[in-house]
Amino acid sequence: MDIQRPILLVALAVVAYLILLQWNDDYHKVPNEEGTQTAQVTQNVQNSTDMNNINSDIHQPAPTGENANATENHQVTVPNQPVTTSTNNQFIEVETDVLKLKINPKGGDVVELDLKAYPKALNTPNTPFRLFSNAGEVLYTAGSRVFSTSNSNVVPVYQTEQQSYKLADGQKELKVNLTYTKDGINYVKTYTFLRGMDEACASKKKNRVGCVDPAAYRIGVNYQITNNTDKAWQGYFLASLTRNNAGDPSSTTATSMTTFLGMAYWTPDKPYTRIAIKDVDSIMRVATQKKAEENLNYLPLPSATVQGGWIAWLQHYFVTAWVGDKNENHVVKTYKDQQGNYIVSFTTPLVTAPAGGQISEDFTLYAGPKLQDSLKELSPGLDLTIDYGILSMIGKPIFWLLQVIHSIVGNWGWSIIVLTIIIKLIFFPLSATSYKSMARMRAASPKMQSIRERYGDDRQKMSEQMMKLYKEEKLNPLSGCLPIVIQMPVFIALYWVLLESVEIRQAPWLGWIHDLSTSDPYLILPIIMGATMFFQQRLNPAPPDPIQAKVFKMMPIIFTFFFIWFPAGLVLYWVVNNILSIAQQWVITRQIENLKKKPAN
Repeated sequence: MDIQRPILLVALAVVAYLILLQWNDDYHKVPNEEGTQTAQVTQNVQNSTDMNNINSDIHQPAPTGENANATENHQVTVPNQPVTTSTNNQFIEVETDVLKLKINPKGGDVVELDLKAYPKALNTPNTPFRLFSNAGEVLYTAGSRVFSTSNSNVVPVYQTEQQSYKLADGQKELKVNLTYTKDGINYVKTYTFLRGMDEACASKKKNRVGCVDPAAYRIGVNYQITNNTDKAWQGYFLASLTRNNAGDPSSTTATSMTTFLGMAYWTPDKPYTRIAIKDVDSIMRVATQKKAEENLNYLPLPSATVQGGWIAWLQHYFVTAWVGDKNENHVVKTYKDQQGNYIVSFTTPLVTAPAGGQISEDFTLYAGPKLQDSLKELSPGLDLTIDYGILSMIGKPIFWLLQVIHSIVGNWGWSIIVLTIIIKLIFFPLSATSYKSMARMRAASPKMQSIRERYGDDRQKMSEQMMKLYKEEKLNPLSGCLPIVIQMPVFIALYWVLLESVEIRQAPWLGWIHDLSTSDPYLILPIIMGATMFFQQRLNPAPPDPIQAKVFKMMPIIFTFFFIWFPAGLVLYWVVNNILSIAQQWVITRQIENLKKKPAN
């Protein structure tokens, strides 16, 4: 009894401490939605910040394979002041049924993108969430570029047949061709967009996100180079994601803190390498120092050469990724430009278009929600950007089961309740062991109290009598703790599943709960959770130590306060779990007490 109580308290404290540590690690930035969404968006291309501003000495593709010699002879550079050949200064606007975006004709980068199926907030259902932004506090763009080794300082300004494009009713695919011609070389950059919304499904549901085909968030990008000269053309293709260090506008959890905001990429040896902004700062400091010490004329940035793979920028609920040809080698780099923007990029090997010939290169840009199945299908390891931490092995099957339940019941709140019941049933034997032990300890409390009163001044004698009592009553203080410890990984994994799942974002349950991913606006669930915790304590044996007893009584209040900032979906889980635990423990306690009351035959 004396051992069991402290172990329980320490275990709870450890769990709370680990969660706080993880929060401090991942949720260290305060979001600034207003600064993100309300800033005035300028239409002037000359004011946009994109790949044109990338430091020139960074873009030197590493030699790869048989193209190594050619790479060394033709360093690719991007000037800070690009040479332009057109005066077209208006963004190209594109709208599909799920996306609305703007393309900068200078370079053809996507500089603004709205996700139409995902409202910015519940109280602004007609305002889509803005993933890419080219103005205001957040700068976040997706760029791709082709560099000619003989004329790499020219950033093309593309021409289009129209200034705006819109996916027409019944049209399944929309292509936007950007064209540019220079010195006999024709460049055609083609964006391909797909229809995504199932209108029949959307007409029946208030929340339309479940009616979108995830393939609509995959944007095809094709480069076609036609060489109309009598000399061979050589160059590289580069894809990059650029973002500044502004807060994550998609992080609107109850804690007002953000999840991980940073980059990631894939290698065969490590399918998910995450790089925080602070890590890029460290990389740049080391590279800059090495450049100065060794008198180099370029930044010696660390890079990884991978076959296929992907690069990505991560934020809460949403991800942007470039996926290249799975048969090509790509050089992946992460760095920071002179404007303070953080960039992850990959570059293809040197390619050649023979005189009078043509070459083509394809990329896929994914810009949308973190949907596990779709990301996994797009490229190996990309689904790992939904990060459940060290407990992914447990979190993934939990999410799979949650999805299966949701496909049946149709509501994420009820799905969480059913999931809780299933988890409770799985751990029913372990919980029963714990509660039986507590019930026996509770029944033996009078005898233990008597021993304390008789031998309180002799600790050794009291310990001997306690051990004797444990043996006579077949009590094992640790047997009540171990089942709880075993269940803790499941609790923590579920915490991350609920926190990382975009499916829970703005998902209603019933009545006053309109968003399971944010805190209960009326604190009803946290209060119920605290009450259930209090009643559960009443079923447990009282701590023998008065100070310990007072601390124990404070636990429901402390946990209630703590859960105020938790997402309602997670609090709902704890409430249901507590209610089921109370019912199970009450039955077991009554059974044990009734057995104790029966006279021996």
